[in-house]
Amino acid sequence: MNDEQLRLMHSGKGFIAALDQSGGSTPKALLQYGVQENEYTNEEEMYTLVHEMRTRIIKSPAFDSQYILGAILFENTMDRKIDGQWTAEYLWEKKHIVPFLKVDKGLAEPADGVQLMKPISNLNELLDRAVERKIFGTKMRSVIKEANPKGIQEVVKQQFEVGLQIFEKGLVPIIEPEVDIYSADKEKSEQILKDEIQKQLNSLDKDVKVMLKLSIPTVNNFYSDLLSDPHVVRVVALSGGYSREDANQKLSENHGLIASFSRALSEGLSAGQSDDEFNTQLGNSIKEIYQASIQ
Repeated sequence: MNDEQLRLMHSGKGFIAALDQSGGSTPKALLQYGVQENEYTNEEEMYTLVHEMRTRIIKSPAFDSQYILGAILFENTMDRKIDGQWTAEYLWEKKHIVPFLKVDKGLAEPADGVQLMKPISNLNELLDRAVERKIFGTKMRSVIKEANPKGIQEVVKQQFEVGLQIFEKGLVPIIEPEVDIYSADKEKSEQILKDEIQKQLNSLDKDVKVMLKLSIPTVNNFYSDLLSDPHVVRVVALSGGYSREDANQKLSENHGLIASFSRALSEGLSAGQSDDEFNTQLGNSIKEIYQASIQ
C-alpha cells in the first residue's frame, strides 16, 4: 500500500473520477460520447474505442490533480497503455491521480430485494495483476432495491468478505452497496444499510482500511458518523442516475462526502468536439463536481 496515496485519499481535496463502465454499459457510454454501435464490429474494436475516449479524458489538461484525487478503471483499461505506460502508472506518475480498479463481474439476479455481486472467479489473479500494475485500491458494486433486512445484510456481508480478501493483497477496497435512488423505501433501506455497515466495521481488525461508496442519502449528513470511523479512509458518493446538476446539489448538502461520478462526469462530452471544446466542457464539469465535493 502506497502511504502517500493513502494520505491523499484520506484527507486530500477533490473527488474520484469513475472511468469504469464495462461489459454491457460500454456501448451506452460510447453512445453518450457520440460513437454509434455500427462504428465497431466486435468487442475488441469497442474496447479500443472506449480506451481512446478514456485516454482523451485522462490526457486532457482539465483532468488535473488539483481537482481529482483518484480514478477508477475497468480491467481492460488497466491492461492497456497511455503513451507507452500502463494506464495506472500514467495516472500516478504523470497526473498524480490515485488509480483504482473495478473488480466485480456485474450483478446477480434480484432476490430478497437486492442484487448481490456475481462470483468473481479470477479474483486472486486479477488482484495480483493490479498490484503489479500499481493499482492502489478496488471497487465493487451491489444494488439494494427494497428495505429488506435479510437482503441488505447479505449484500454487506458479501462486500466485506470480498473486501478483506482485497485488503490482504495490499489494496484498499471501495465497498459499494448502492441504494437505488428510485426505491420506494430508500430512506428505510439506508438506515438498515448503515447499521449493517457499522456492524461489519466493528468486527474488523484495527489495521484494516476500507472506503465506502454510497448513494447520496435521503437525509442530509446521514453517513457523517461513518466518516469518522477509524477503518474508513473516505466515504464517496455515486451519482446513481441523477443529472450532474442534481447530483452536485445533493452532494453539496452532505458535509464530508466527495463525489465518485461516472455518467455525471462525462455528460456533454462528444467524439466530434474539437480539443478546445472537449477540454472546456470537461473542465467545467470537473470544477462543478469539485466544488460540490469540497462544500
